[in-house]
Order: sequence, then C-alpha cells, then structure tokens
Amino acid sequence: MEFRKSEKSDIKDIINIIEEAQNYFRENNIDQWQNGYPNEESIMKDIEGGESYVLLKNNKIIATAYLSFDGESDYNVIYDGKWISNGEYAVVHRVAVSSNIKGQGVAGELFRYIEKVCLENNINHIKIDTHKQNKSMQRFLTKNGFEYCGVIYLKDNAERIAFEKVIDKKTI
Repeated sequence: MEFRKSEKSDIKDIINIIEEAQNYFRENNIDQWQNGYPNEESIMKDIEGGESYVLLKNNKIIATAYLSFDGESDYNVIYDGKWISNGEYAVVHRVAVSSNIKGQGVAGELFRYIEKVCLENNINHIKIDTHKQNKSMQRFLTKNGFEYCGVIYLKDNAERIAFEKVIDKKTI
C-alpha cells in the first residue's frame, strides 16, 4: 500500500469515497456528513493546504483522511472530561474508507501511516472527534488505542465525542 498527500487529480476518487460514507451514515440513521459537508470545495482546500492524504492499493485510492499539525480551535474547550495533553498534537478529520473494502483492516492501516507521519514530525498526540451516533468509529478508535476524553462542540454547535491517542515508535 502507498500513503501520500492527495493531489488535485485525486479529487473525484476522494469525493466518491466521501459520498459512500455519507450514504452509509444516511442508511444507518447517523446524522453525520448529511449537510453537504465535506464537499469538493472543502476537500480541495485540504489538498491545497497539504492536509489531505490518501491510501492506495494497486494504484487505486481506497481511503482518505485529513491530517493537520495546526491544531483545532473546536478543541480549545472540552466538556465532561479533559484532553490527555495540552501540548502539540495532530488532528485527524474526514476519515473515509471505500465501501468496497470496509471490514478488511484498511482503516487500521490508514492510521498506522498517519501515526508514522506524526512521529516523523515529532508529534506524539493525535486528537480526533466523531458523531455520538457513529458507534463504529468510536469502537474503532477505542480498539486502536484512542482514549475517550469528553465532548466538544463544533462552530455550528454540533456535539462531537472527542478522543486522543499518545503514540511512540512502539505503537506503530
């Protein structure tokens, strides 16, 4: 598998995977990504900012994620808990895996690459949030070493469940 920064030419494949995730959420009554976001404009902004990544298998994009080292203003205040650390961290958003290969360990592989990039940038903490109805993502995060930290609110006041993971060379 290959993990790399997304390119503008990847936009169609990324959007297809995002739309598959949106359909999955809709079919499972999860009110996440149902308001037209993320969309082509937001993904293009991620690509132009160097914060969009893809995972490829046999030269085909099978997963995507946003990875940033610039912090997340929505994480400045956390309720019903606390972050593990207050130092530098990576934030991961917009994680999606092609529906054709869900359940085959691709998300775990995607996060191993994300952790490797974090360590290469001397970052040992990853923060992420998910919708409270997105139980499959919550199970995935817990299974992969993320700890529940509390509740955060997005700019539009949408509630999200927040997680953090401490990483080092032994965790990869």
